[in-house]
Amino acid sequence: MNRYSERPVQLSVTLLGILAAILILTAANTSTLPAPPVAKKVPKVTEIHGRKLVDNYFWLRDKTNPEVKAYLEAENAYTDAVMRATEPLQRKLYDEMLSRIKETDVEVPYQDGGYFYYSRTEAGKPYPILCRKKGRLDAPEEVMLDINELAKGQAFMSLPTYQVSEDGNLLAYTTDNTGFRQYTLAVKDLRTGKQLADHAERVGSVVWANDNRTIFYTVEDATTKRQYLLYRHIVGTTRPDDLVYEEKDERFEVDVWKTRSKAYIFLVVASATTSEVRYIPADQPGSAWKVMEPRKQGVEYYADHNGDSFYLRVNDTGRNFRLVKAPAGDPRSQNWQEVVAQRPDVKLEETNFFKNYYILYERENGLPQIRVTDLGNGRSRRIEFPEPAYDAGNYANREYDTNKFRYVYESFVTPHSIFEYDMEKGSSILLKEHEVPGGYDRTRYQVERISATAADGVKVPISVIHLKGAKLDGTGPLYLYGYGAYGASMDIDFDSSIFSMVDRGVVYAIAHIRGGGEMGKVWHDQGRMMQKKNTFTDFITCAEYLLAQGYGSKDRLAIEGASAGGLLMGAVLNMRPDLFHAAIVGVPFVDVINTMLDASIPLTAPEFEEWGNPKEKEAFDYMLSYSPYDNITAKAYPNMLVRTSFNDSQVMYWEPTKYVAKMRALRTDHNILILKANLSPAGHGGVSGRYDRLRQEAFDYAFLLTQMGLTN
Repeated sequence: MNRYSERPVQLSVTLLGILAAILILTAANTSTLPAPPVAKKVPKVTEIHGRKLVDNYFWLRDKTNPEVKAYLEAENAYTDAVMRATEPLQRKLYDEMLSRIKETDVEVPYQDGGYFYYSRTEAGKPYPILCRKKGRLDAPEEVMLDINELAKGQAFMSLPTYQVSEDGNLLAYTTDNTGFRQYTLAVKDLRTGKQLADHAERVGSVVWANDNRTIFYTVEDATTKRQYLLYRHIVGTTRPDDLVYEEKDERFEVDVWKTRSKAYIFLVVASATTSEVRYIPADQPGSAWKVMEPRKQGVEYYADHNGDSFYLRVNDTGRNFRLVKAPAGDPRSQNWQEVVAQRPDVKLEETNFFKNYYILYERENGLPQIRVTDLGNGRSRRIEFPEPAYDAGNYANREYDTNKFRYVYESFVTPHSIFEYDMEKGSSILLKEHEVPGGYDRTRYQVERISATAADGVKVPISVIHLKGAKLDGTGPLYLYGYGAYGASMDIDFDSSIFSMVDRGVVYAIAHIRGGGEMGKVWHDQGRMMQKKNTFTDFITCAEYLLAQGYGSKDRLAIEGASAGGLLMGAVLNMRPDLFHAAIVGVPFVDVINTMLDASIPLTAPEFEEWGNPKEKEAFDYMLSYSPYDNITAKAYPNMLVRTSFNDSQVMYWEPTKYVAKMRALRTDHNILILKANLSPAGHGGVSGRYDRLRQEAFDYAFLLTQMGLTN
């Protein structure tokens, strides 16, 4: 692992930035560097709300058009030529990143029924191996599924769901080999090792009934990818599966799961703002589904089970949710009894129920908290965490009748760690901390949790890590990441790759901006719909604050965001292109108006409650005012690397492709603008195997570090 920074300290930071751009653009032989691709213009006019919108690059949406593929190939060739000079740095970064990973490792086993389940990895193999042992940990190993075998001959492999029947004999699992998140359901007999003929397409969630032969699974719409159907399948039968439920409201999706008590199966029907739960006894798969409480617009509730009661997390009295209890025989709202009141400063994010205890996953002051309560005496304890910025959450807890609960804790400097908490005694023991080879020393780093003040007086948290004793004099390199959407919290996980930046002197920061969920549900509300611009101005405020406090230089400030965070990047680059030196714009949702006008493509209709519906004039005007694609103008922009995948199902490839084409036609500078498109099977997160992911990451880091003036 390289711990040295060899940047030329006598040069001005402005000159460093210029030299970085020159280094990348020069390559070994400038005469071989091709001209940037130029996309043809085929104007398409959309008339809406009395306005005419002209899109010159709408033709790039046609995936079947060979010109589209040819254009993307030309973009990749140009990107490869521009980045050729960084190939030695890419190899060095890959080796560094790999050196911090224990390639052969075993996860902590968890008990479920008569087996202990775990996954393990082997050096040289890109995917995990799913295993179990019967009865005790020193029993012979049984390999349930080797994902490396599934991936043979495939460029991409994802296995999001696997469920074992209650008797331990059958394994139901789903796979995707394209990156388009279109999952195929398969069933394996674990007694014989043979694949059964049972099969379904476009599957989402999967759950076994207690009879060990009935599978409930959800299915998506073929075009919009909305999970909206629930089927019942009997293993071994070939007749058409029974359609149990169809959700007709295009804003809602369905998800099916079984309680830890194994007593009930729940069907959750939810939009971004409203939900409803249906249920059946898990040992009566043919029974009629009942509704706990009919949906009410703007009210979300989610259920769990214990004894003769259902417990519901519901936001009917406040945005941050409360906990109520209802008899399982009649769980309607008139029978609800409050257990934990809604608190304006504490969000109740999730619950886990055991036979004698329950767990509340809370959020306070921007940080995750875990509270354990004894159902017998009502005594409640919070688990204390030692660092200013961290992540903590549920591990695999499958047993219902237990006084032991496992959780995960990690931070910028604390590797992924699994603890076991004794709910009776109130004490934790560490079961495993992931090993970080290569001489990792957490004492070399300083972690800070600071805040910037937005124009409306709101304090926006920022998590920061840098070398201990670093000279924060405003001349150093600074990296700032942001997301800010869907109420998702950017909690601080351990990522050993970031030390390839931090060890070179980069200050690494994450802005916890509005639109996310760090400070509760209101934090999300203040960064969505007609308040979405708070997300962008918060990020700009955080960048300005870090620069003003000496955490870095504007000429060495690189930013990154992906997906909805790519929207953030596009917006702030339009608003303040002068503030940033370089940006990675990952799989970005940038063509806001065109996408949200087209309900036939994935995610559009379910996200009207996040962004707004542009068919409504007020929403249209507001969304148009920040849509990155629609607000590109003839001006200078920072150096940019834009990423996409041809098979991305969440942000279709044409959004970043059109964005680059339009920006290249309009921008007035000579800074770098490159598009990296995964044309072989890859998804929204890029490639799938862990080694390919490291290569992808090394490529991105090489771009960032070079732009910061760090070329070794």
